[in-house]
Amino acid sequence: MQRDVPNSTAILVLGIVSIVGCFCWGIVGLGCGIAALVMASKAITEYNQNPASFTQSSFKNVNAGKICAIIGTILSGLALISFIFQMAVGHSNPYNYWNY
Repeated sequence: MQRDVPNSTAILVLGIVSIVGCFCWGIVGLGCGIAALVMASKAITEYNQNPASFTQSSFKNVNAGKICAIIGTILSGLALISFIFQMAVGHSNPYNYWNY
């Protein structure tokens, strides 16, 4: 009897949230992306030890979540760096470009 890879759905959800969370100054997306990457690493290790005991669809969810987490982490990191840079330059609200 095959079972799902542990946390496969949670990894996918956190990966998607990391992409969406990059618009929250990068903090939400960075946290969710890193959490998804750590969970995906553990899940892939467990899958590789005994691939016959897990469903293929749940492993595909883990891979999709990992890819989303990588994209979300990169975008969130860039958003956070941009936010920090604009605060250091002196903009009181870095997302309000029209009112200087």
